[in-house]
Amino acid sequence: MRLATIRVGGTTAAVRITGTTAIETGFTDVGALLRAGGLDVAAATDGARHDYATMDLAPVVPRPGKIVCVGLNYRNHILEMGRELPEFPTLFAKYPEALIGPRDEILLPPESDRVDWEGELAVVIGTSVRRASAEEAVAAIAGYSVLNDVTMRDYQYRTAQWFQGKTWENSTPLGPVLVTPDELAPGAQLVTSVDGEELQRTPLDDLVFDAVELVRYISTIVTLQPGDVIATGTPGGVGHARKPPRYLAPGQTLTTRIDGIGELVNVAVAEKVSGGPERAAAGA
Repeated sequence: MRLATIRVGGTTAAVRITGTTAIETGFTDVGALLRAGGLDVAAATDGARHDYATMDLAPVVPRPGKIVCVGLNYRNHILEMGRELPEFPTLFAKYPEALIGPRDEILLPPESDRVDWEGELAVVIGTSVRRASAEEAVAAIAGYSVLNDVTMRDYQYRTAQWFQGKTWENSTPLGPVLVTPDELAPGAQLVTSVDGEELQRTPLDDLVFDAVELVRYISTIVTLQPGDVIATGTPGGVGHARKPPRYLAPGQTLTTRIDGIGELVNVAVAEKVSGGPERAAAGA
């Protein structure tokens, strides 16, 4: 099953995607559907219908209760950053204000001139779970989506804590859909490109800690709730690790794709801040 959140009539609606048709489920968004335990309802519903190709897509879960992100979780990315494989997941948080839809513009803030891409697999939780066993973790996963953890590197590395570089408003596309686990193809690859130039391509099985391990680990610390999102980390190919480094510039198109799920296509634009510093003069 494939689910999305669309913007329609000044509000949002959770829809089930069947071919090219988006069928409303009766819930305001996919997060609300999951919190109501509505996957079974979504599978059987027959509400208002739309042409999916023309829909304005919101983040698939617009306001997760928690967005837990994982750093340094692909072997090739860990090596390109000159680090050793971790014994435990590196975790940080992101807030819902960072999320944008799969076709929305990424705002490049005037305070940062080192905005980097990080294509990622997102795990969406479907049932409440604490201290999950492997079997409980599998059952708790509603499905998967695509996320790009767009990162302001200059702010990320101001301190030893990464949070301040990771949750800028209107920076993080999430979508285009949630696919239930049976829809995720074996051997699926994550691909990120800028203006059509492929910069990241890695199979999802290069993850150090996979989705089940992450649900088990994070749920030991805190109860994971329906609609919560886990961003599982990025593979090698980020701009900051290149020589010379490369960063997003206004007008560039960032595309993030995972086989079997779909793609995010987001144009980067300079954020207009009334009375704020000009982007050209920005710097940490």
